[in-house]
Amino acid sequence: MGISQMGRTPEAWRRDHAGPVHHSWAGWREISNGHNSATSRSPLSVKRKKNYPLPSGEVPMAAPPSSGDRWPPLESIPDVFNQFMWSLGVPQGEAEFHDVYGIDADALAIVPQPVLAVVFCFPDPPENPTNPPEEVLATATENKETSDDVYFIKQIESLGNACGTIALLHAVGNAYSESLLKNSCLDLFFKSTASMDPYERARVLEKDDDIARAHSLAASAGDTELPDDVEEHYICFMALNGTLYELDGMKGAPIMHGSTSPESLLQDAVDIIKAIMHKIPNSVNFNIMVLSKKSK
Repeated sequence: MGISQMGRTPEAWRRDHAGPVHHSWAGWREISNGHNSATSRSPLSVKRKKNYPLPSGEVPMAAPPSSGDRWPPLESIPDVFNQFMWSLGVPQGEAEFHDVYGIDADALAIVPQPVLAVVFCFPDPPENPTNPPEEVLATATENKETSDDVYFIKQIESLGNACGTIALLHAVGNAYSESLLKNSCLDLFFKSTASMDPYERARVLEKDDDIARAHSLAASAGDTELPDDVEEHYICFMALNGTLYELDGMKGAPIMHGSTSPESLLQDAVDIIKAIMHKIPNSVNFNIMVLSKKSK
């Protein structure tokens, strides 16, 4: 399902759909700008080179076809991320991804707590020679001294469209790595890469056939047909040691956004997300999910 139906309430969605709800965020523009906005296709996890020459009939992907085939885009749907995460070793009864239905106080109030991580899918910012994309998104400074406290992976070119998987690894690696099923894919991955730097971790991920296969299965489980021009990207927000971190594999290091707490993580992350949205005014292709701890 790739059409936004923001006029409907979350309660109506829950009545009419057995599975998790998925939508894009045209409604945010209506709330923020006070005018109607066209509906949009579903956000997908993609980071590809512009104008890359492709063989006839091949779907455009990030980087060369080999890395794009191994790491295809992930659709921003909780069910896709849940099945992916559970298959890799997060206990199914312990944590779960959920949609965030809006960024107003009422919508945030119904998000299942406690929130362990916030995952944001958004389009590439517009190109502007006087305001490069990395400056468009920057609202704080990178902190290269946090490697011992924050689990961070660099998105190298050979990882293709793996930003969705990297966001998931950032979420689980910082919030849940000590409670994984023993000897599961994620348990082994985090233990083997714990002392590595972000680039070394990326190289291990690049060669991890089990995670790559699970990623491909998750990519095939989405509801939306991949369009010809997809350039959305995933990032993750975490509350670690009282600090709000933005974890974006395309950046050189974690980005610090000031103080936060587990209780205020969602609202604090949304405040940063609003600033990012404001700087990408001509798109409605935004989506937020949270990783929440399941209540016993």
